[in-house]
Amino acid sequence: MTADRTTGVLTAAEDVADDDGIARGLVGGDEQCLAAAYRRWGPLVQALAVRALGDPREAEDITQQVFVAVWRGRANFRPERGSLSAWLVGITRRKIADALSARTRRTRLAASLGAALEHEGRRSEEPEQVLERLVVGEELARLPRVQRDVLELAYFADLTQTQIADRTGMPLGTVKSHARRGLLRMRHSLERAGVHAGR
Repeated sequence: MTADRTTGVLTAAEDVADDDGIARGLVGGDEQCLAAAYRRWGPLVQALAVRALGDPREAEDITQQVFVAVWRGRANFRPERGSLSAWLVGITRRKIADALSARTRRTRLAASLGAALEHEGRRSEEPEQVLERLVVGEELARLPRVQRDVLELAYFADLTQTQIADRTGMPLGTVKSHARRGLLRMRHSLERAGVHAGR
């Protein structure tokens, strides 16, 4: 750490060489300290997520969610209760647990939908209706993970976009953007599928 030559006072950007400096700056709202924390502990967070989830891309999403949560919840960090790295690991574990729970819900939902489709197909549903449902499920599965998660939380968990932001740690604007892009992508895909089926 170095002092300003004119004042002799440590600047926020310079006072990030150690964990305490990063923690103090982060709690104080210094974005440079958030960046320093990301550089220092981001690889650890991602490694924990990869190990637990087995999916590098999902681990990247978790890493982003963790540091968004760190920034939004920085006022809740208490150095007397533990180190910044321990706090980060705790947040990471919660985000991983949420991701695993969401994965379990998706698996159960897929199984339920599959069983319902099979049952309805045997009953009276027209082949075109069964096909449409299958196409919707397939296109939803093809969306980028974050877009898919946002839409599933909105339509299957019946959460508002504000609730999704709180649940995932993403900014509300980001949630809205993912929902809009996901819906547009699905609409285009379904329109293409409809044209093909109509032929």
